[in-house]
Amino acid sequence: MTSESLTTRPARASHVAKFIVFSLIGIAMFFIPITLNGTSTIPLDHLVTFIRKALGPAVPFYILILLLAGTIMPFATGGWKASKLRMVFAFANVVGLVVGAVLIFGGGPAWLTEDSMGPFLLNKLVIPVGLIVPIGAVFLALLVGYGLMEFLGIFCQPVMRPLWRTPGRSAVDAVASFVGSYSLGLLITDRMYRGGRYTGREAAIIATGFSTVSASFMVIVAKALDLMAYWSTYFWLALVVTFAVTAITVRIPPLSRIKDETYLGVEHHAEKKITGRRAATAWNEALLAVHRAPSFAKNMRDNIWDGLKMAMAILPSILSVGLAGLLLAKYTPVFDWLGYLFAPFAWVVGLEDPLLVGKASATGIAEMFLPATLAAGHESIELRMVVAIICVSAIIFFSALVPCLLATSIPLRLRDMVIIWFIRVALTILIATPLVRLLM
Repeated sequence: MTSESLTTRPARASHVAKFIVFSLIGIAMFFIPITLNGTSTIPLDHLVTFIRKALGPAVPFYILILLLAGTIMPFATGGWKASKLRMVFAFANVVGLVVGAVLIFGGGPAWLTEDSMGPFLLNKLVIPVGLIVPIGAVFLALLVGYGLMEFLGIFCQPVMRPLWRTPGRSAVDAVASFVGSYSLGLLITDRMYRGGRYTGREAAIIATGFSTVSASFMVIVAKALDLMAYWSTYFWLALVVTFAVTAITVRIPPLSRIKDETYLGVEHHAEKKITGRRAATAWNEALLAVHRAPSFAKNMRDNIWDGLKMAMAILPSILSVGLAGLLLAKYTPVFDWLGYLFAPFAWVVGLEDPLLVGKASATGIAEMFLPATLAAGHESIELRMVVAIICVSAIIFFSALVPCLLATSIPLRLRDMVIIWFIRVALTILIATPLVRLLM
């Protein structure tokens, strides 16, 4: 159905209502804090807290089911055979399942049951992720499935190419990743690349510059660092810093050296430039997206299932790779050494405790939550806010995103990803700190 024919049909009123109502609900759930029982936070966080209390003692067993399913899935589908790295992560999931079972049923060695180790991962990360990702997926569907992304994408076209050297249509990928999930963003990007709508360089830029963790995960980071009272400031600062860092990384190696060619020489389907009537075009594209959307029931069902699958994939790695990162951080000097690479950047911008910032930043390569675990409880709000932004802006981490990226056709080597991670973290410290100081 064309945009012209859509405007003449009685269904238009229904599409308009869905676009406005669903978009507003999605925005409200993620971006408008409200106060309940003396706690000010976004409605999604209130809802998850209520469900967690309502389920009570059943929550750990629900988590155990997700851990079991996430561990079995790579072996059941054969995905563990795709590469050596995916094989490593598949067996790491087995370790995560065992760790989860020990923590839930009790027992285990003292180093595991220490409050800052296993219990911290289980109670502060695994349980919140296991609840908030499937529940958040419902409301994320309202943001990405009923025209809001298409509407925003049209208006973003004039800035995408000049700032980030990607087509205007990549704005949808960028926002879908930021408010949806990196897996959703990578799926879209890989399909667009293999279909000739992105070049290899464009796909690599989008994958490493926009495919960050979702708003749902940001809530968990903010809660761990006691920043929910500053949620709106945190969210928008993280978004601005992430995209500012990307604007720089696209202009330097290794991204600038990736070939600007289509996948296996397929025909390049460059997007048409929109001139004039941008608002009208954006409106029509939004309504067309509503028209193409599946039924509300199917959309909710599919998104809940996608959220559950994502939780299954992530939870075992948090308890394996995440635990390994915590153990390395506490019992070895590995991250102290790596932290010296970032400490000078923290010192230059005048952050308190630059060595802690450096060490926390370094742990993010293993798991995006780990910087938050090291900075949690620090008295400096400024330091905690900068570390929270690093969790988002760094983008690349081994517990989930790296294996997802390696499973795509996007032309990025492991070495490239590590270099990009280092550049992004250093730039984030330099850019985020003065902004936090200005606004906090």
